[in-house]
This record gives sequence, structure tokens and C-alpha cells, in this order.
Amino acid sequence: MAASPDDLFRDVTKNCSGLISRIALSYEADPALRRELVQDIMLAIWLALPSYRGEASLKAFSASIAQKRCISHVTKRAREPKPLELPPDLISPALAPDEIALQNDMRKQLIASIQQLPLPQREAMVLSLEGFSYAEMAVMLGISANAVMLRCQRAKAALKLLIEKKS
Repeated sequence: MAASPDDLFRDVTKNCSGLISRIALSYEADPALRRELVQDIMLAIWLALPSYRGEASLKAFSASIAQKRCISHVTKRAREPKPLELPPDLISPALAPDEIALQNDMRKQLIASIQQLPLPQREAMVLSLEGFSYAEMAVMLGISANAVMLRCQRAKAALKLLIEKKS
């Protein structure tokens, strides 16, 4: 009676693990990638064991699969782009974490201060911060452009006082 794939795999694991590791070592120097390669080889052996007919030794069968997997691995790795070393003096275009935190604090302080403004000044300031012109805000608020400008000036002065008090 022929051995089951489970029995054959136990035999491969027990008797051929060193061979498979050495074959993988001859193709892959990186320890982490080599461990992955060994796992890939073991999976390939597991998947191929049902077709094992005993024409060659189990060791030769396993070594053949290991060789083919290693060649596939090297071929695949050769097609991957090589990682580039970043220069140590590379400056990130993003703000530093402490600058981001400072900006967030300032934004929160501005929002809290705007919420303390009287409603007419608050409306004008929010629209102004959104980039609307005095003419556009005048249409939205139903008042003249001069009245909008006056509200914005008063809001800015009030915000300046509120923020100075908190600082």
C-alpha cells in the first residue's frame, strides 16, 4: 500500500528540511525572504505529493521541486524594482508633527473664538475665511458690500482681542 500524502509530507519534513533550507540558502541571502522561500517550497511539495509515484526517491522529488521554486523566486525577484536608498538629508515636504499639532491647536482656538462672536460678525468671518469676496458675501447676507466689510473688520478686531486674552 502506498503512503498517504500526509505520511510522505511528514517524511519530507523530517528528512529533507535541511536539504531544502540549504537549497534555498544557495538562492536567497536575505533571511526573511529565505524563510518565505522555504515555506513556499514546502507548500509546493505538499501540493505535489499526491502526484508522487515513487519513481525517484522522496529526497530527489523534494529537491527537484525546491530547485524549481528557487529558480522561480530568483526570476521573480530579478523583475522587481530595486529599492533606492534615500539620502539622510532628505527633507519631507510635510510639516513636522509638532508643527501640525501647533496648527491644530491654533485652528481649535480660532474656531472657539469665532463661536464667541456675535452672529452677524460670525457669519461674515466664516464666509470670509471660505474665500468669498465682499460682493459675494453681500448677496448671501442680503446687505451691502460696505456693511460686509465693516462686519469683517469688527470681527477681525474682536478675534484679535479674544485670542490675545487666551495667550
